[in-house]
Amino acid sequence: MEQEVKATVGHAQKYTRNNPYMSHVRENYLLTGEGSEKETRHIELTLDESMTYTPGDAVGIIPENRSEAVAGVLKALGYKGDERVLDHYKVEISLEEALRTRLGIGKLARGAVGQYAKLAPDVAGLKVMVGPDNKARAEEYCWGREFVDLATDFPGVITDPQQLFHVLQRLTPRMYSIASSQAMHQDNVQTTVRVIRYESHGRERQGLASGHLGDRAGVGTTMPIFLHSNTSFRLPEDKTAPVIMIGPGTGIAPFRAFLEERQATGQTGDNWLFFGEQREKMDFLYKEQLQGMHRDGVLTHLDTAFSRDQAQKVYVQDKMQEKSKELFSWLERGAYFYVCGDATRMAKDVETALLDVIARGSNGTLEHAAEYLAAMKKQKRYQRDVY
Repeated sequence: MEQEVKATVGHAQKYTRNNPYMSHVRENYLLTGEGSEKETRHIELTLDESMTYTPGDAVGIIPENRSEAVAGVLKALGYKGDERVLDHYKVEISLEEALRTRLGIGKLARGAVGQYAKLAPDVAGLKVMVGPDNKARAEEYCWGREFVDLATDFPGVITDPQQLFHVLQRLTPRMYSIASSQAMHQDNVQTTVRVIRYESHGRERQGLASGHLGDRAGVGTTMPIFLHSNTSFRLPEDKTAPVIMIGPGTGIAPFRAFLEERQATGQTGDNWLFFGEQREKMDFLYKEQLQGMHRDGVLTHLDTAFSRDQAQKVYVQDKMQEKSKELFSWLERGAYFYVCGDATRMAKDVETALLDVIARGSNGTLEHAAEYLAAMKKQKRYQRDVY
């Protein structure tokens, strides 16, 4: 899971986004097999002994823009990089350092286009993207573009490098769901990262933090990190309560942490995991560990959905429908239901399937199922970590 964060750490940690811990990368290896359409990595980062986390929390990673991207922006702006600027805290640094560590030069925001246009009100091509009436046109331009494209398409607008601090957003940390239990891994934090790479408008692109972790965070390198509390995504206090987890793709991360925690602390509640990906042969993340937990009885049920392994695509919500009778019986005995992953489609599809499972299991209507789910939410038995 990768997402931007604008809030600081929720519980009293010594290290924060403004005072991160310089962690060492202890492990960084590929989880996906040869031929996979995805590049998903397992990352382990060392912790200071004062740093503590709970399954459900996230690790904040403070990445840098890659040198090729910085060089591209400098070239488009016509600067060398040794020009002096003041950062957000009025600390004097070089323009190269500002573009590498302080400013978001990746994914182009509509606000950046607006600020850039203010510096060149007479440029016709920019004028048509400013103001509420031109929102759609501006968004269309931003799609798949970065700041380098804007600076290349409309050159000569930046006349003083300091202006970039008004045009560009701050480089923000990225948050990743923690994939480990500290009861099992005391001195490190682990996470599961899908590296984003794509081509658009004739340029090779990559995700800011995922690209950094994929290409420039080998074992032994350092990475500024902090821990971020997520109190709305927690294992039940009742150690005997059953737990149902829906985690396709990198959404598996917090559930690996949940299972390790329950295993390490001897919790006796039943655990049921639904995991989905494209192909079993190359995309079954943490396969050996999960199958081992299933064999050992830590994982009561392990249901997988590999969408591309058969002619008709099968997803986690389809597996839920298949097992609807038993799923409902788990809910009736107080199971907690968790979802982690993509908010745009998967989480909605899972909720629709869950409502159907409840309606069928209780011989009720969808209206009754919605009331049942609302009661679960109130009891904190339905929790989501979606992005």
